[in-house]
Amino acid sequence: MSGPLTFLVASPHLRGGVFEHTVILLLEHDTRGAMGLIVNAPMTQSVSDLLPDTPGQPDAAWLGGPVDPTLGWCLYPQPVGLDGEMRLTANLNVSSSLDVLRAVMASGQRFMLVLGYAGWGAGQLTEEAREGSWVWVEQDTPELLWDVPAGERWQAALDRLGVTADTIMPGGAQA
Repeated sequence: MSGPLTFLVASPHLRGGVFEHTVILLLEHDTRGAMGLIVNAPMTQSVSDLLPDTPGQPDAAWLGGPVDPTLGWCLYPQPVGLDGEMRLTANLNVSSSLDVLRAVMASGQRFMLVLGYAGWGAGQLTEEAREGSWVWVEQDTPELLWDVPAGERWQAALDRLGVTADTIMPGGAQA
């Protein structure tokens, strides 16, 4: 995958549950379904808390979604040259390989350890977007991940569209 990044931004009308005010980096979306990682939900546990053999990693791990929270994903800017890496853009890669995570940590580059993911069945995400649950934001660079504090990412993503939460109407687009 290479091209603009797609972020799903929870509509302000999507209330309650794990997806309220979330920003999700969409990794796949095709006829079989979709999957992505919530990128604005830091956890209370640090990377070292979750991986005790990696001392000195005080940054928070992130909740990526409700599906399979035992599965870890690593988001990071520069490839490390190991199997299991997927390039999303020139400055963003993802992997679920523990070896890649360890190499990324050893390289000293910034990264996010994300646990779990958000998933949708065939046609489900398209229907939810049609109903107005999600706003789609595309951008060529990952600065939303690295340069915007987690608590500000939801509003920052809406700002990139030039809209405010109070201008988004419930119910989605109707033809």
